[in-house]
Amino acid sequence: MSNAPLMPMATAVWLVENTTLTFKQIANFCNLHEVEIQGIADGEVAKGIKAYNPIISGQLSREEIELSSKDENRPLEIKDTDIEISSVGEKIKKYVPLSKRQDKPDSALWLLKHHPQLKDSQIAKLIGITKNSVTSIRNKSYWNYNNLNPKDPVAMSLFSQKNLIEAIEKAERRIKREKKEKEKKTSNINKKIYV
Repeated sequence: MSNAPLMPMATAVWLVENTTLTFKQIANFCNLHEVEIQGIADGEVAKGIKAYNPIISGQLSREEIELSSKDENRPLEIKDTDIEISSVGEKIKKYVPLSKRQDKPDSALWLLKHHPQLKDSQIAKLIGITKNSVTSIRNKSYWNYNNLNPKDPVAMSLFSQKNLIEAIEKAERRIKREKKEKEKKTSNINKKIYV
């Protein structure tokens, strides 16, 4: 993480309005130029920018501000709290532009044709549409089924190839598990018949 706070201009606005720090201290903390801070104080720069409180966000403490307010040569130090955006296993929901949302049913049709082993719920989760939509596409009862054109969702960046491979592997494990359970049931039935 860089040493600049989140939203440096908005943070600078808050520091100018709510502290007695020097322009130089604020400029150094926010990675801005001293002239920009002077402009904020004069009302010429950052018009319409809402002030962002670095104390509430955990980037500064009141004590840190007070210490630097008393000594104009002391620089403000950002709290070393790296904000982890996402952990390794966590999936990030991605914004899909309106122009690509109409391609979701086409992508569902592509997945149904090329990977029929995937459950409707898996396809819905991958693409980001409802399970009912996927089921109606599978049953050919989707309201706009005749106008659908199968399109590769990975090529359209709806999700990654890795996500697709993981879903297929999960589906194959489920199919193997169901097959074993079915074989187990039939062998148990056969044993009862012979006994």
